[in-house]
Amino acid sequence: MKHSLVEKIVDGQKISPILADGVKNYLIDIDGTICDDIPNEEPERMAIANVYLDARETLNRWFEQGHIITFFTSRIEEHRTVTEKWLKDNGFNYHGMMMGKPRGGNYHWVDNHIVRATRYDGKFTDLVEETTTIEVFKK
Repeated sequence: MKHSLVEKIVDGQKISPILADGVKNYLIDIDGTICDDIPNEEPERMAIANVYLDARETLNRWFEQGHIITFFTSRIEEHRTVTEKWLKDNGFNYHGMMMGKPRGGNYHWVDNHIVRATRYDGKFTDLVEETTTIEVFKK
C-alpha cells in the first residue's frame, strides 16, 4: 500500500485529500496503551517504561502493511526527546508523534472525515468488526 494522498474535487473545488483506498491513519496513545501508564508528573519513569510486546508487534505489522502510524499522546513537548528515544530503543516503527493530547479520557472526536475509535482494553490483537451504537449529528 502507498501512503500517497488522493486529490479530491467537489463541485469543481479542491478539498482536503484522502489516503488511498485501504490505507488507515492510526492515531495511537502511548501511556497505558503501548507501555506502562506514566503521568506527565513523573517523567523520570518514561525512559524505563515496560513495553507491551503485543502492541509493538501489531503496530509494526500495520506499519509494514503500509498504514500510517502516529502516536498521539498526552505527554507534553518537553517529553518528546525521551519519548522518541524510548520508541526507538523499543523497536517501534512510526511516522509521527503529536504531543499534548488533552488528558482525562472520554474523548469525543468531531471531524469531517471518517473516524473509527477502538478502545484499548489490555491486549493488541487483529481488529474485528462489531456493530455498536454511536452518536451522530441530528439531521
